[in-house]
Amino acid sequence: MKILPFVFAGVVSFILTPLIYRLAPRLGAMDKPDSRKVHHTMMPRLGGVAIYGGFLAAFCWLGYFQGAYLGLFLGGTFIMLVGAVDDIKGLSPCLKLAGQIVAASILVAFGARVEFLTHPLDGVFILGKLAIPVTIFWVVGITNALNLVDGLDGLAAGTSFIAAVTIAVVAWLHGEVAVALLSLSLAAGILGFLPFNFHPAKIFMGDSGSMFLGFNLAALAVIGLTKSATVISLFVPVVTLGLPIMDTFLAIIRRYLNRRPIFAPDKGHLHHLLLAQGLTQRQAVLIIYLVNICLGGSAILLSVLTTAQGMLILTGLTILTLLGLDKLGFLSWKQLAGSKSRHKSMPMS
Repeated sequence: MKILPFVFAGVVSFILTPLIYRLAPRLGAMDKPDSRKVHHTMMPRLGGVAIYGGFLAAFCWLGYFQGAYLGLFLGGTFIMLVGAVDDIKGLSPCLKLAGQIVAASILVAFGARVEFLTHPLDGVFILGKLAIPVTIFWVVGITNALNLVDGLDGLAAGTSFIAAVTIAVVAWLHGEVAVALLSLSLAAGILGFLPFNFHPAKIFMGDSGSMFLGFNLAALAVIGLTKSATVISLFVPVVTLGLPIMDTFLAIIRRYLNRRPIFAPDKGHLHHLLLAQGLTQRQAVLIIYLVNICLGGSAILLSVLTTAQGMLILTGLTILTLLGLDKLGFLSWKQLAGSKSRHKSMPMS
């Protein structure tokens, strides 16, 4: 019986996706190809509604309509609607950011907050009044991280699936059963959508999907993974979502150095560099999946280690990640600041 909510979520998502595929063109929710994108034909983009539908089905089955979980539901619904409007009509970056802040504020209003931070000396810094802005910053940051890495068929969906399963395992190990069940429900909703989104994709999730997934992953991490007053508790959600966080951080630096708006598109993301190495879309996505699985496994390991062991693992993981990114040229000055010329002719979104 315990597996039924997840089966229900996957089945609902799987059934809804073809329906939305047919509905999207009528609503004008179509993704147009341009120089920064890898697809060459018009593609329907509203698949996030199917993922939301699957998650909603499981959420109602589980019945967590109280406290922070109600905030998760209401904030997630709001951010999905903002994304759906963007998929259909198009919104400015400022309006999308405002929507993300409102969704994060809804979550915070229902009690989901990062109350403290820890440091390597096993000390605890109580955030106090800073808890609200720190939580909103975290949720908005992860929401945008998932949105920015949604550049290849199946990439954001697969990344989110791995992150959701990781959060579920860590939450279960620490007795956060509700967070574990909701994370698995989210993963099931993604799994129902992924067959239609993996290369060659028939439909994109759009902002209704990428922002909804980013919001939920960030929110579930706040609710379930930041309650332990140990140094490693702070790093588990960061490691779990390490690749999109790193990609987003470097994108911000790259665009700042090139004097471009932070939300302006470019072709400097990790998946673009993998394609530039001669890999196919499918190969690039599978490599990123593999890295995400390794990071997820590391996050699970961190959650059961002592502080000293965890810091050792974190140091090694950081070194390996930086070496890998440098090998791809992701950290080179040429990549970060020497690409102005290739951006000049690139259209702004």
